[in-house]
Amino acid sequence: MISPINAAKQKLKNDDLAIGMGVRNFRGSEISSIMKSAGYDWLFIDLEHGPTSIESAASICITSLANGIAPIVRVPQGDLNLGTRCLDAGALGIVMPHVDTVEQATKMAEAFRFKPFGRRSIAGNYPHFSFEARSAIETTTILNEATLLVAMMETPEAINNIDAIAAVPGIDILLMGTNDLCLEMGIPGEIDHPKVSTAVDKLVAACKRHGKWAGIGGVYEPGLLTRHINQGVQMILAGNDITLLLDAATEKARLIKECDKR
Repeated sequence: MISPINAAKQKLKNDDLAIGMGVRNFRGSEISSIMKSAGYDWLFIDLEHGPTSIESAASICITSLANGIAPIVRVPQGDLNLGTRCLDAGALGIVMPHVDTVEQATKMAEAFRFKPFGRRSIAGNYPHFSFEARSAIETTTILNEATLLVAMMETPEAINNIDAIAAVPGIDILLMGTNDLCLEMGIPGEIDHPKVSTAVDKLVAACKRHGKWAGIGGVYEPGLLTRHINQGVQMILAGNDITLLLDAATEKARLIKECDKR
């Protein structure tokens, strides 16, 4: 019988990096195969920004399950209903943006975990099991274990509350949204600012205290990324479909133009 394997969670439990790629505009399910071949562990399927629908997200999730790359969906802030629908449709995790308080983190955990950890409603014939019928106890136990809940830290308020948020049962990962945090701090784009470094220090410390994993997005400068990884950040969002395509296409165009010796 088929059971879901969360490749990102396996990497994290083995103390390895879990590398993800943002899916914002690419809505074909082939993206899961491509990114698996490229060496990624999870997809950050973005329903907060961009035009992707839940139908497209579900198709990507189902293909990802078959390919062994973890489909994790970011829903709009506070949209618990959309999050549960995505989990029912094949997601192996939910990213909630702008989790600033313990109350918000607690509501997230309650909505996305089955009992005894939460109050998620059970459906049946989940794509995670190739639509096979499973008992209620088997379904809830396996999906509770396979699902990753990711709370994004993107404001000074979240950083102030970070230790209490990390202590919330059911939350697995605190993921710093570096660019939004910089905007909120009044230092747009300054990801190397000392305030950001202090925030990462607090993030990692809180995660270590409470047995959670630390993640980060928006940091691509090798020196900074090396520092944060050495601190203990393991969940890495390594760009999105638009930036990766643009960077690769720009480099290829440059190379071809250099070959013109006429």
